[in-house]
Amino acid sequence: MIARLAALMGRRGAGPAADVAVGPGERVLAVALSGRGPVAATRDAIYVPAGSGAVVRVPWERVEAADWDSEAGVLRVTELGSWGLERPVHVLALEQPGRLLELVRERVTASIVFQMHVVVRDDRGLRVVARRAPSGAREIAWLVHYDDGIDPAEPAVRRVAAAALAQARAEVEPG
Repeated sequence: MIARLAALMGRRGAGPAADVAVGPGERVLAVALSGRGPVAATRDAIYVPAGSGAVVRVPWERVEAADWDSEAGVLRVTELGSWGLERPVHVLALEQPGRLLELVRERVTASIVFQMHVVVRDDRGLRVVARRAPSGAREIAWLVHYDDGIDPAEPAVRRVAAAALAQARAEVEPG
């Protein structure tokens, strides 16, 4: 489906019209222009330009972090990944981001069902997080994020992670 964005890019001025292909049943709710093309957001995902006309769809529940640098005008979207592997990061210089920033915060927050930090040693530990598509269409995904200096391969860390995950699941999915 191609959503035609005729576009007022904020209230201060009109931007050029842009075509952004979004998934079936999705509708563009906010858009901003970046140097690589339009960045669009729907209820279910953010669409980021990846160069050469390609666009990457990142479901909200797969966004680990979205940080806005207001001085530089840059949105940094980091995807979830596996421990020890480099996570995909999209760095987007945005013109008049307007509603897009509000929607990014709202949608990422809506995907978090539960989170709990457990200390392993000193003040470092792990975070158990339950994420689900904001639409509720998919099962809950359980993730464990490790603080710097915490090795998930250590037997003691594995035991703490397993206990924390079991406790979290019991709280969120009783019965």
